[in-house]
Amino acid sequence: MGDNLAVTRNYYQFDRGAWADLHGHTRRTEITDADLQSVKAFNDKISLDDVRTIYWPLRRLVYLYFKNYRQKRQTLAHFLNKDVAPSPFIIGIAGSVAVGKSTTARLLDLLLERTYPQLTIQTVTTDGFLYPNAELTRRGILDRKGFPESYDMGQLLAVLDAIKAGNQDVAVPAYDHQIYDVLPMSEAIHVRQPDILIVEGINVLQLPSNAQIYVSDFFDFSIYVDANPALIEEWYLDRFGALLDTAFTDPDNYYYDYAVGNRAEAFAMARRVWRDVNLKNLIEYIEPTRSRADLILHKTAHHRIDEVDLRKY
Repeated sequence: MGDNLAVTRNYYQFDRGAWADLHGHTRRTEITDADLQSVKAFNDKISLDDVRTIYWPLRRLVYLYFKNYRQKRQTLAHFLNKDVAPSPFIIGIAGSVAVGKSTTARLLDLLLERTYPQLTIQTVTTDGFLYPNAELTRRGILDRKGFPESYDMGQLLAVLDAIKAGNQDVAVPAYDHQIYDVLPMSEAIHVRQPDILIVEGINVLQLPSNAQIYVSDFFDFSIYVDANPALIEEWYLDRFGALLDTAFTDPDNYYYDYAVGNRAEAFAMARRVWRDVNLKNLIEYIEPTRSRADLILHKTAHHRIDEVDLRKY
């Protein structure tokens, strides 16, 4: 092990230098600034240095886990003396609102596709499994949107079960952040037997108390994107401001009324939402799942990843 590698009870801890040394001898897929712009989430930040230092080794690790998964499937088929249905390798990516989960998911998707063109990669988000706003209103929990009870977990589990079982075409409900609501199933995303599926969402590592099977049971590898809550609040408010700057031309945009109204009042509202909804959800339900992840990407200022923790066992 390198001199910059620390070990905790459950995780190996790497600084940037030690982690970068683990890229191995796989092809170092070049990514351009234009590529980064195409995959990064709205108002997120990521650098080419992060790609080379953090994501090249992560891509290699994921592929090694994927190959091991394929070998286990072959072993199962040999033991049963029959073919087993194709089943995708599923990666779960969790973390707070505004921490950069979507960028991590899309960038990992891009790197895997570029490096291993023989594989089919798809990415979905669990946002589509939120109850529609009308249903949240009917239940009196619109102000708890994002909390565990605001998701149709039965539907999410059924969809993941169908995907893992190798069904040829599974419809995954989609969510539109412009209208701040779930889209009709006519606009669903179709998952068609990918080799690797990336599932991103704040709730993917949570353990609902009333379930006998959990979302994470379907995962073969999991990632938690971590940062200090004060930094995440800063990123959340920065994103909110950027949304206001783009929403004032579209009356159908959820943020339109805030964009054309008093900006100070809009930011006061956003701070309340962060404090009463997103921070509370992070502390009570999201952050406690961090220790369940196989890998933790820890971010510091400007979304720079300064530490990677890899589960030992």
